[in-house]
Amino acid sequence: MPKFKLFAKRNDFELLFIIIVLCFMISFSFEQVKPKNTITFWTLQLGSFDKYINNIISEYEKENLRVKIKWIDVPYSEGEKRTLAAILTDNPPDLVNLTPDFSLLLAQKNALYTIDEEKLTSFLPSLTQTLKYNDKYFGIPFYATSAVTLYNADLVKDIKLKELPKTYDDLFAISYKNQPFYLTMINFAENDTLLKLLNKYNINSYETINNEKSVQLFNKFKNMYDIGLLPKESITQSHRDALEKYMSGQLAFLVTGGNFINMIKENAPSVYKNTSVIPQLTGDTGLYDYSLMNFIIPKKSKNPEIALDFALYFTNKTNQLEFAKMTPILPVNKEALEDEYFKANSSNIEVQARKISAEQLNNLQPPLQNIKNKKELNTLSSNYVQDILINNANIKDTLDKFSKDWQKL
Repeated sequence: MPKFKLFAKRNDFELLFIIIVLCFMISFSFEQVKPKNTITFWTLQLGSFDKYINNIISEYEKENLRVKIKWIDVPYSEGEKRTLAAILTDNPPDLVNLTPDFSLLLAQKNALYTIDEEKLTSFLPSLTQTLKYNDKYFGIPFYATSAVTLYNADLVKDIKLKELPKTYDDLFAISYKNQPFYLTMINFAENDTLLKLLNKYNINSYETINNEKSVQLFNKFKNMYDIGLLPKESITQSHRDALEKYMSGQLAFLVTGGNFINMIKENAPSVYKNTSVIPQLTGDTGLYDYSLMNFIIPKKSKNPEIALDFALYFTNKTNQLEFAKMTPILPVNKEALEDEYFKANSSNIEVQARKISAEQLNNLQPPLQNIKNKKELNTLSSNYVQDILINNANIKDTLDKFSKDWQKL
């Protein structure tokens, strides 16, 4: 009898064990078929970095088994149009790569998910501040660039400078005659080039566009244009045209992105051989401007917290540093920017430009913010500078008109 009881108990135990195993298997199977949270992720013309991006997505999905990332790369020219159309639907992408200007426009329309400040502590504060509207953060920094100043040492030696310019005022003070090249080229009518230059002098509102400092600055533009230190095409042509002029030996100085150095090397080796690099020319603030790309999360996203978590993973130190080594951009992650890769000394001008650009991110000029009609303002600045340079309009009167039109915007 005791043997029978023992046998019965063992059978009960085995049965219980089988039930537990079956329950576990059923639970596991349920987890396997449970739908994942799919995050739709848009980038702007980064298809050539597909291996890098797909690897990040794969690693994130391994660490977050309930998440599936659907990546779509959008042509740069279609980014704003497609984003706006998608945001108007009930099923927008969850994470989108955009420019701060267009992101701000969406934030002003209350179309974006707001981000807690403590989520952004890994980024440079000077950058996150530009992604703020009504004291709320609307974006996550992605990557930055900060222009440097290239100069053709062979041409500059003919000007006989005592020292190289540090500011636009230093550049405007240079004068020479009968040289077969221009001092520089400022693309007055291209996008916000002029507004960025004025901002370096804290001329950045309708109250300041017609002050005495602004009048003096436009007088300098006019003088350089009239005596031939600036190409006549400065008023109509783009930065790419300025680069072409530099590569053909027509410009002594050019403020440009370090990413163009390799283009000079490939297309104009003799000019590249004579090219040196110094920091970006500043205004009287002594601060540097920059360009930024960022991510936004539409307000109608189905999974905004997951989208934010993925954005922070995408921009962590490791991923940012790897991206910066693949392309001449600057990381926005503080730890990545402190890497020795951005501190190396070298006779190579690409390495010099990288170091200079990285250092400049620690001393940034705050950009023009909260301007709702940026494109219209760019058109105004282009029209009025043309009046001054081409039509010889009175500078003070013209800037007074500019001020009134700016205020209307």
